[in-house]
Amino acid sequence: MTAQVAQSDRQVTRRRVFYIPGYDPIHPRRYRELYRKEGAAQAEISGYSLSLSPKKTGGAYGWHVESTQEGQAVRADIDVLVWSDIVRDSMSNTIVATYGQMLRTAWEYIATGALFRLMRLRKGPVIAALYPVGALLLQLLLAVLAGWILYGIGSFGGTAGRIIGTCAGLAVAVLLLRWFKAKDGKTFVYYLMHDYAYSAQYRGANPPELETRMAQFADTIAEALTEDWDEVLVVGHSSGAHLAVSILADLLRADRVPADGPALSFLSLGQVVPMVSFLRDAYRLRGDLHYLSARSELAWIDVTAPGDGCAFALCDPVSVSGVAPKDKRWPLVFSAQFTKSLSPERWKALRWKFFRLHFQYLCAFDRPLDYDYFRITAGPQTLAARYADRPPSASRIDTAVSKYTSMTP
Repeated sequence: MTAQVAQSDRQVTRRRVFYIPGYDPIHPRRYRELYRKEGAAQAEISGYSLSLSPKKTGGAYGWHVESTQEGQAVRADIDVLVWSDIVRDSMSNTIVATYGQMLRTAWEYIATGALFRLMRLRKGPVIAALYPVGALLLQLLLAVLAGWILYGIGSFGGTAGRIIGTCAGLAVAVLLLRWFKAKDGKTFVYYLMHDYAYSAQYRGANPPELETRMAQFADTIAEALTEDWDEVLVVGHSSGAHLAVSILADLLRADRVPADGPALSFLSLGQVVPMVSFLRDAYRLRGDLHYLSARSELAWIDVTAPGDGCAFALCDPVSVSGVAPKDKRWPLVFSAQFTKSLSPERWKALRWKFFRLHFQYLCAFDRPLDYDYFRITAGPQTLAARYADRPPSASRIDTAVSKYTSMTP
């Protein structure tokens, strides 16, 4: 009997949770406030208690949770594994540099054919990837047009008019581009461009500074696996999911998961793994997907939803990447079913808020089904036990689509 199977049915009273965010420059307190607000809402809806207090463990940032569910008291310590500083450093501060990123990133996805293969999976995240390219080109076109109009007006004034018109046109074009950039908090054009460019800059390989941080995350998780917890749960959201895949694969390869330690669980939410694994030099990620999917030392559950246009919903990240081993057992892929687990009124209010929906996995559902983030992170069952009898979604996509499937350079 494997360690994971032996431990999956244990009652959880103490849990350590490690949350790995996606490409997000915002301070991690955002996640604490989101958990506090949405956890209280879900507890009221579902009829259990849940409260937050300052964290009781080491680490950079987190919080302590106490909850009583199904008559069982559970304590959980949640840590955010922070890489927002790396994200901020990677975001170009200049307009010209961002347009350079746009050209390089578009070339990487189009010239290799990755973009067209991604479209065979889900059009939503591909549209999300094309959105910043189209928006940046439109902004540039409008700026050039405004400058050209001013130049044209000035040209009626002879040589002096053309000089004045040229200067005015250039100034207006630059000011208009700066204005567009200043409004990015609402349009997310520059943010999304930086996001996709970060993965594409090394053609799917992890940047050195990220590899260093991931090794630190691995050390933190490895330490928790030697402590007195019933379950160590790693949650990877968005692009944080593929970081978690590699971190956990590293831990298992290095034999840093004790056979008699806590149950090890991995929950990937709203994953965008194909955006990286389909790139030509994503050897490490493809190898890690192949390796992790066959391991018995952990349970891996992958939750997405077709209503989330920013995720590759119901796409098995291992299979679509073309690296599924013959003895593949993970992940279990199923949908959070936004259209059923949210009331019609709530769904109508959120339907077109694409970025908000990408975070719905971390929020309350007013008609919860079998996915509840707060039961998973603060309830009395391990992830494996909770979904032991859960079949995968029938509409999942598990055929190989990626052109690049090599796991070694």
